[in-house]
Amino acid sequence: MGDVTTDSATRRHILRAALKHFAHNGYAATSVQQIVDTAHVSKPALYYHFKDKAALFEALVCEAHDLRYRVLQGAVVSGDPLSAQLERILVALFDCFRANRALMRIAFNTMFAAPGELPENLRFIDRCERNFEFVLDLFKSAQKNGELDSAFDCEEMAFSYYGMANFYLKGHLVSPDWDLDRGMAQRIVKLFLAGAGPKTGGKKSKPGLKAKQPRLK
Repeated sequence: MGDVTTDSATRRHILRAALKHFAHNGYAATSVQQIVDTAHVSKPALYYHFKDKAALFEALVCEAHDLRYRVLQGAVVSGDPLSAQLERILVALFDCFRANRALMRIAFNTMFAAPGELPENLRFIDRCERNFEFVLDLFKSAQKNGELDSAFDCEEMAFSYYGMANFYLKGHLVSPDWDLDRGMAQRIVKLFLAGAGPKTGGKKSKPGLKAKQPRLK
């Protein structure tokens, strides 16, 4: 039992091994034996750090949402206009997603999985709400400062923006070669804030570069 240790490196090693299986096979189809074989540790080592397979899965799901929260916090610069904030958030999320595809796949899959595909009493919704509230606060501040039309509800606007961001991230799972870059972030924010309808004054906006959209099957 020499591999049973309080060393956080061992815990991280087990998490990385579990992530590989959960992301590709799902929770129900992954066994503890597969995880310990990949991590090259004993079952007592795994159970020393995690109560059971469910606790291991929950740790990864929470890690995914905590990572997104740190990304949101790091992208926001106090005092900047909302358009710049929203653009930076998208760019940061795109970069984070590319670097952590397996972890983010778990987060998205968890949201849409059938009840039998997840451990019972999985706790992560509070983290989702926390992340959304962070974005919502940006919209509330922007509306208060006059950057957004007061006729619109802040929560609806935040849901719309957050939904667009999540769609593009999920699209990247389907089409990994689809470029999620700053240019795309700028187009998304412009479309969100300015809309696609005709503008007053009779002048047409100059067309931007079109990005190849993923084919969702």
